[in-house]
Parts: sequence; structure tokens; C-alpha cells
Amino acid sequence: MFPASFDFFKASSVADAVSILSREDDAKLLAGGHSLLPLMKLRLASPAVLVDISALEELAFVEDKGDYVAVGALTRHHDVANSELLKSAVPILPFVASKVGDPSVRHRGTIGGSIAHGDGASDLPAAILALDSDLVAVGPDGERVIQAKDFFLGFLETALRPNEILTEIRVPKFSGGWSYQKFNRRAQDWAIVGVAAVHNGSTKISLVNMASTPIRASAVEAALADGASVEVASGVASEGLEPPSDLNASADYRRHLAQVLVKRALTEALG
Repeated sequence: MFPASFDFFKASSVADAVSILSREDDAKLLAGGHSLLPLMKLRLASPAVLVDISALEELAFVEDKGDYVAVGALTRHHDVANSELLKSAVPILPFVASKVGDPSVRHRGTIGGSIAHGDGASDLPAAILALDSDLVAVGPDGERVIQAKDFFLGFLETALRPNEILTEIRVPKFSGGWSYQKFNRRAQDWAIVGVAAVHNGSTKISLVNMASTPIRASAVEAALADGASVEVASGVASEGLEPPSDLNASADYRRHLAQVLVKRALTEALG
């Protein structure tokens, strides 16, 4: 199918993009296009206006900021996966980026686009959640910082306002253990279930495709904090969650798979 008609603007700067978003109704940002364009072709999304920000090179960077690494929203998955700084300071993030799609997707798709899309089946939002990252948004009133735990609100819904643009992801450095477990049928497929685990004093676990949003496995984290073993903690991986049923897996199968993958992730992360 073909997308519905729309108006098109190519932003020359972040300020220009914010200005267009502020004056146009029903406008969407276009970066790599791997999230938005398929929805438009299926007529599941029909924005009246597209704002192309793919040429904003100032949003493509990976920089050492002391306690954290700043990653520009337009940094391609390939560049995240191959960043020596990230491999040294936040190794789980480049590893997860290397598991996104196939090479063509990783060379075109952006970390900011993946996060701003807010899909519960995506890899990178789970890593961002487990790392307790901060997300920087710029709008007409300037810059604001949103904690990852407050960013994902509902199905494909985030805390970004209609006239804001995600510009930067601030990822805390850590020196502890980590693991990312992804179960899928083919290497380039979405995860049927995925688990991101980070251990750095405390243990944080996030789940992929176990809810309508990227989500933390709060029951597992609480069990570990109370001294539970990996075996016991992984047994509550799906507690309080409503995983989807689709052509790839039933909700019950996802619940079982979450327990298996959380156990593997914790075993690896905790050493």
C-alpha cells in the first residue's frame, strides 16, 4: 500500500524543527524512517506533515561527559554498536544496538528514532530503561530532561510533547555485570521476548515485548533486593504483566520465555 498524502518539510536545525512542529498540526518527525514509514504504508499512521531531521548532523555524536556518555538522537545504530567509548563505558548499549534488525536497518535507523517510537517490542528502549538513562527533549520552552522510567507511557506513546524533539540520550557509565538475552526466530526479527539486565550495586532488569510499552521487571528487582536467589527471582518475571498474543507467540508462552531468559540474563550479569 501507499501512504496517504502529506506535506513535507526538511528542517535545517533543531530550532527549525521545533518551529515547524509548533505551527503545524499533526506533524511527525522523520529520521531513519524504519519505524514511521512502515506504519504509514499500512495506513496505521497518517500524519498530515512530515518533518525530515535526517540532515541534522549536530544530533549525531557519542561524547564522554564524565559520569555519563551522551549519545545524540540521530546517531545510527551501526555507530552506537561500533563506538569504542560505549564499548568501554556502557558495553550493554553497543551490544544491544548490534542486535537491531539487519545491517541495512542499523546503517539507517537511529537510536533516538527507536526510543521516541516507544515500541514495547524494540531492543534499545529496554537497554535505556535498565541503565536508568536520562532523555533530553527540546521544545519551544527550551530543554527538559526526562528520566527513562517516566518516558514510556502507553502503546507507541511517550512523554514527548507534540512540539518537542528528542535530542540526546544520557547513559550512566557502569563497571558491573550485564546481559542482553533476545529470543527470536531469525536474526533480523523483532524479539519474541528480550531481557536487558544491568548489575552495578543493584540489579535492574527490563523486558522486551512483555507489555504495550518497554517495561522494567519490577517484581524481579524487588525479589533480588529482598535476597531471593536467581531461581526464585526469575520465577516472578511476568508478575503483574500482560504480554501480547500474536502470530509469533501466545501470552502464556511469553510468560514462560520471560522466566527462562531472565534466569539466563541474571546468571550472566551476576557472574
